[in-house]
Amino acid sequence: MLRFLRLSSLMILLWLVVGCASNADPTAGWTVEKLHEEAKSEMAAGAYEKAIGLYDKLEGRAAGTVLSQQAQLEKAFAQFKNNEPILAVATLDRFIRLNPVNPALDYALYLKGTINFNDDLGLLGGILKPDLSERDQMAARQSFEAFKELVTRFPDSRYAADSIARMQYIVNTLARSELNVAKYYLRTGACVAAVNRAQTVVQDFPTSESIEEALGILMRCYDTLGLSALRDDNKRVLEKNFPNSPLLGKPIVKVAPTADPLKKPWWKLW
Repeated sequence: MLRFLRLSSLMILLWLVVGCASNADPTAGWTVEKLHEEAKSEMAAGAYEKAIGLYDKLEGRAAGTVLSQQAQLEKAFAQFKNNEPILAVATLDRFIRLNPVNPALDYALYLKGTINFNDDLGLLGGILKPDLSERDQMAARQSFEAFKELVTRFPDSRYAADSIARMQYIVNTLARSELNVAKYYLRTGACVAAVNRAQTVVQDFPTSESIEEALGILMRCYDTLGLSALRDDNKRVLEKNFPNSPLLGKPIVKVAPTADPLKKPWWKLW
């Protein structure tokens, strides 16, 4: 019996030793430099999940150093490539908050803007190429703010020119989104609501490509509402800025207002 108990104890001890060995961290003896190289190697191979784990370890072991800060940025990019945009933006927000004078701050802002700019379109997005103006625009607005901060704080940054181009694209997208809603209201005869949306295009996005159509909607709606002075004001603006606009040669067609013109669509967040 005693011999059996000793043998059982030995087997349990052996099992614990093997178990602990199997759970040991294989990177425990690595230098921070080796951790960094291995993380970059996994990134290059497309093994983003493994790279993220290594960057996590590197960030902790190199805490308080430039290498730890670099690990945060590279981890954010790995999370982005791993289809984890929310985690990537959270990582970048923490980096921006904790490292306000880091030389790579412009890159962090650029990456944050780019992640929101490329907000996931879904599995068929690359095939169907949906109109971005018909999607929720919260990510576009957040992207614009990140690019705007970059351009304002770092006008000489290598990322500034591309950020400005992306900002203009976002402006066109947001304006087209408002214009789509204005056109919907126009089709349903909700002139007051159409005016509100078209005015948003003109006032908030004066450099967008949607100005011409927005002015045309304002002309039609003001005429329908019997506001001839406002109709003529918008016509003069249209003539001055778009002298060859086909909207100037079209007769104004009145639309019949419908009930509840100010009702807000359920999907509109602002």
